[in-house]
Amino acid sequence: MTSTYSITDLAKEFGVTTRTIRHYEDEGLLSPRREGLNRLFGNRDRVRLKLALRGKRLGFSLAEIRELFDLYDLARDEKRQLQEFLTKLERRRGMLAQQREDIEVMLNEITFFENQCRKLLAENQRSTTQPATA
Repeated sequence: MTSTYSITDLAKEFGVTTRTIRHYEDEGLLSPRREGLNRLFGNRDRVRLKLALRGKRLGFSLAEIRELFDLYDLARDEKRQLQEFLTKLERRRGMLAQQREDIEVMLNEITFFENQCRKLLAENQRSTTQPATA
């Protein structure tokens, strides 16, 4: 027998809101069955939610995650899915490396301007504390 989970069960397990889970369903990542107004999620949905949340932590959009899920659903073997995932990971790594470089440049600029401000404040402090000469 397949385990089923309520939306509340999954929200608690993964530390997300029920709204997030409904949004993932609206985006086509999850497909619970319905019993009246209740959503019943199976193991497949639980695993997909886990993978989607992991993908979000890696910086993938929901559209990219859906593409990977679709590829998996259509693939006869994992080779194509793994190649596509590697391509996406390489792209993401490149973006993050560029962001890290940009952050380093910005931090250096901030340090430069902090030093300039401190220097100007120190000069200003000296000029206001020196006695006036006549």
